[in-house]
Amino acid sequence: MTGNALKNIEQIEASLWDAADQLRSNSKLTSSEYVMPVLGIIFLRHAANRYYAAKAAIEADQAAGKMPKRPLLQADFKKRRAMLLPREAQFDELLRLPKDADLGAALLGAMNAIEAAFPPLADQLPKDYEGFDPDLLENLLRIFDSEALRTASGDVFGRIYEYFLMKFAMQGAQDNGEFFTPPSLVQTIVNVIEPDHGVVFDPACGSGGMFVQSSHFVEERGRDTSHEVTFYGQEKTGTTIRLANMNLAVHGLEGDIREANTFYEDLHSLFGRCDFVMANPPFNVDMVDASRVSGDCRLPFGLPGITKNKQTKKETVSNGNYLWISYFWSYLSETGRAGFVMSSQASSGGHGEALVRRKLVETGDVDVMIAIRSNFFYTRTVPCELWHLDRGKPEERRDLVLMIDARNVYRKVTRKIYDFSPEQLANLTAIVWLYRGQRQRFLDLVAGYFDRIRDEIALIEDAVLAFEERLVEIEDGLKAFADGVGGIAGIDEAQRKPLADALTELTETESAYETDRATLLNTLATFAEVTSKTPPDSNEEQHAARHAFAPLADRTKGLVKQIDLLYKLAARAAQLAQDLTRDEPEGANSFVRDAKAMSRRLKPLDADRKTAVEQLKLAVYFHRQILWLQERFPEAEFVAVPGLCKAVTRAEIEAADWSLTPGRYVGVAPPEEDENFDFEQTLRDIHIELADLNREAAELAARIQENFEELGV
Repeated sequence: MTGNALKNIEQIEASLWDAADQLRSNSKLTSSEYVMPVLGIIFLRHAANRYYAAKAAIEADQAAGKMPKRPLLQADFKKRRAMLLPREAQFDELLRLPKDADLGAALLGAMNAIEAAFPPLADQLPKDYEGFDPDLLENLLRIFDSEALRTASGDVFGRIYEYFLMKFAMQGAQDNGEFFTPPSLVQTIVNVIEPDHGVVFDPACGSGGMFVQSSHFVEERGRDTSHEVTFYGQEKTGTTIRLANMNLAVHGLEGDIREANTFYEDLHSLFGRCDFVMANPPFNVDMVDASRVSGDCRLPFGLPGITKNKQTKKETVSNGNYLWISYFWSYLSETGRAGFVMSSQASSGGHGEALVRRKLVETGDVDVMIAIRSNFFYTRTVPCELWHLDRGKPEERRDLVLMIDARNVYRKVTRKIYDFSPEQLANLTAIVWLYRGQRQRFLDLVAGYFDRIRDEIALIEDAVLAFEERLVEIEDGLKAFADGVGGIAGIDEAQRKPLADALTELTETESAYETDRATLLNTLATFAEVTSKTPPDSNEEQHAARHAFAPLADRTKGLVKQIDLLYKLAARAAQLAQDLTRDEPEGANSFVRDAKAMSRRLKPLDADRKTAVEQLKLAVYFHRQILWLQERFPEAEFVAVPGLCKAVTRAEIEAADWSLTPGRYVGVAPPEEDENFDFEQTLRDIHIELADLNREAAELAARIQENFEELGV
């Protein structure tokens, strides 16, 4: 995902959350009353996007003769991971309703129509729209019909939908040790355990994000999720189950999700039957009734420790983390894999927890441990670890556990929230591939990065030429202005000189830039052509290609600086032109108008500059991914990398008190100078922090004002 795409998503999320805040300010409803209705509208928008995209794909297939021309069926849409929406439930139809229509009744009708057409959603969709002010409902529909949301699809809208599930449904849950699972952590688990067949079970399924990401994994391999995988889930909260069913349905998926407390219940009877178990269970629960779980077949390693509650006098499990870990292991078949999020303190817990952990390690089924830094969760700053078990691990690795310390791998989304970029996810997964001896997948990933470099090179020329064309327009206008401004009374040569000097500097800089740009584009095109005709497939060829591109990467960075400088020089000249006519009355002559017109053109010039710079940086960015991988794994074979990864033996784990904390084994990375330090990105990060602080200050001020008004002050 590019920086621009990420920024767009952040802007969409912020604007949508601001819209939700209108409900708090302009309605009499509490958050618990409007959470489901608003999520229902988001559900309709998301379902509509997927419906319209699937419908277009179906019609294209029909026009191409790939499928017969006949009335469309629900199965046609399900195949494309969408729902066949009844007419009255289509978002565009709701927007076309007359001004005096009862929107509350229309939304109720839309939900009823969807439930009738899609049985898995029976009695699951929100219908409480009567309490909404009609104007407020219309405003919400309009907000959710923005251009950005109409065109959002796939991961973009999925992220927005998950964001709102977190914002509404999970905002109180963190106090009970529950956290909305960030999509990048879900994707990491999916990448490691690869849930591509059989029974997939999430015993604490929340909004069903694990299932959705699993379906993406299956479909990216050209297979049909409904034919390959069966989803089962348990969740203790009925409202959250509704959200999970909505989330599955909007992606054209189905699952058997039941209301149950997994500490005490196994409603699906999946003991020993699961091909994959995935979960983000509530952390550090300490009130589990020991008498109700003692002797449970899902606890083959015994209880981790018991304490007596002083008030109730009942014995409780001191910490539920190892109940979850034992459950996950016991649900697996003989070849099953599990991946789950766990509190970082669990990997080194002592006493009864250490005994259970030792027994688990001695099975040989602990496969991969990944340490995650703080700030990945939306609602808490806690660090965590991702555990991965594999009961079908081959004999040669049963004595090993792969430790990955990913705490220094992250992307900053906001001041409070970090995640993994798609490339960081892929690079971490590549470490797992090498550990498993899957060398070709590593080489294929590097080859894919070369493909991306070529793709980005192909787009550079158009981007930089668009910037140049607009720059020339402004430059020509400034030169004409400079030639004629002497005719204005009172403006002498000394006053005109700064503008003349600025234009001279702009022209000279532009001339040098054009020479460098032409040479660079030709060289980049040659690199793309050579690597296209003879793709670097072997490790040796890939190293050679990476070294060949390195000087081009440096020259590309140089061109970025030249483009930035050209914009600054043009902006400076435009400002000087305005300064010359500052004392002239409005409309006194054409020069005043020209100066202002050129200043107005700076904004689109800056937009073109950003597009060109972003495009140039993308080619360098993918080269940097290759560099990251090849520097750490030069032979395309797994090796221990200080501060990042190590395959640890059982003897080493025993010597470390059976700890499974990655940082205890991988050591510390040697200090290195970051040649790719991005000053502009650092400034953007600072801007993000300031924007967040300003937003929080505004929210706090509004809340204080509301409190004063309620007090009658």
